[in-house]
Amino acid sequence: MSQIQIQEQIGGVVITLKGQFIGGDETEALRKTLSEIGETAKNCIIIDLEKVTYLNSTALGVLIEAHTHYVKKDGKIVLCNVSKSIENLFVITKLTLVFPICQSVEEAIKSLS
Repeated sequence: MSQIQIQEQIGGVVITLKGQFIGGDETEALRKTLSEIGETAKNCIIIDLEKVTYLNSTALGVLIEAHTHYVKKDGKIVLCNVSKSIENLFVITKLTLVFPICQSVEEAIKSLS
């Protein structure tokens, strides 16, 4: 069971993800959430991956799609609290060149200001 929590922050939104994102309903919910936030004036998003145990290529695609959308709006997506195994996934796919990765939500908030 995956969960998505949204928290408004100064200048942006923190999305906390929990569970596995393997291309099913949970990944579609993530796509919908990112799209809905993209429709608002919020253009800075922090995605907290601390409680995510697995991301597959479909979920990565959703993140890349959102990144493309936000960059066009002069926005930014920052990832934080990324586990070693998920960070390895970002390194292997060279997505560390696309997404800034911070150690904590606080560090991510500072990186956006």
